[in-house]
Amino acid sequence: MSSSFDRYGNDVLSSNPHRRGDFAHNPESRPVEARRGLVVEDVDTGFVGEIVRVGKVAGQWQVELEGRKGVRRSFPLGRGFWIDGRPVELVRPQAKAPAGRARTASGSFHVSARARTARESRIWVEGKHDAELVAKIWGADLALEGVVVEELRGVDRLEERLAEFSPSPTRRAGVLVDHLVRGSKEQRIAERFSAVPGVLILGHPYVDVWQAVRPSVLGLREWPEVPRGEDIKVGTLKRLGWPHADAEDVGLGWARILEKVTTYKDLEPSLLGRIEELIDFVTEGSAE
Repeated sequence: MSSSFDRYGNDVLSSNPHRRGDFAHNPESRPVEARRGLVVEDVDTGFVGEIVRVGKVAGQWQVELEGRKGVRRSFPLGRGFWIDGRPVELVRPQAKAPAGRARTASGSFHVSARARTARESRIWVEGKHDAELVAKIWGADLALEGVVVEELRGVDRLEERLAEFSPSPTRRAGVLVDHLVRGSKEQRIAERFSAVPGVLILGHPYVDVWQAVRPSVLGLREWPEVPRGEDIKVGTLKRLGWPHADAEDVGLGWARILEKVTTYKDLEPSLLGRIEELIDFVTEGSAE
């Protein structure tokens, strides 16, 4: 991480946060629901990661964190964690009782039904962050419709994936592309496959899906401008004053952004409309 970033202040020994005996009885620990996407630090080990799973293991509630380079570790729920340098007690997420008819994060009405068997049709997005954002807002809708979202890992792989997938009018591929603007590489690739039966390629104008999150969600007037040729994620974190030294910092930065996104209203309309179109495309006229 950046050498200028100091999670604990200048004198880390003054409070000695890594003494679990003291920490466990710290009256300042506040309860926080252990929800996916939240970034926490385990006091005993110093392991920092994003919460990717909460569940029972051998009868004990555990939280699984994903940290540097995708390394995952599990810890028991309870005290012994930090968020933004403050002690917390991680507790089980509680389902909130809806007032009236509940809506999903995408704004649709919640339906009490089991998720259907996955369709053959797919929605493809460029990378992990795109997939996580789509899952957070449209996850309930996609589960109900049996639609799986997969990562392309770059639009350059589209031709290869389509050849493997063999799309058809009933086996459809809906593709979400970043930076789909006039004259871009993405536009040229999209035009090559626009007439393929069973394929719909849509996109948003942003270089990266981060910018599809409304800046006001983070208390910003606008996203920082990053010069062409500079990595958009690293450049954004740098201009926000957040750690940006390596891939771990990028992952934690995205987790911090994603945590703030709770509803479709937190996203730009240019992304919302495209996702809804893709969902309609892969579900309409299907005999599955």
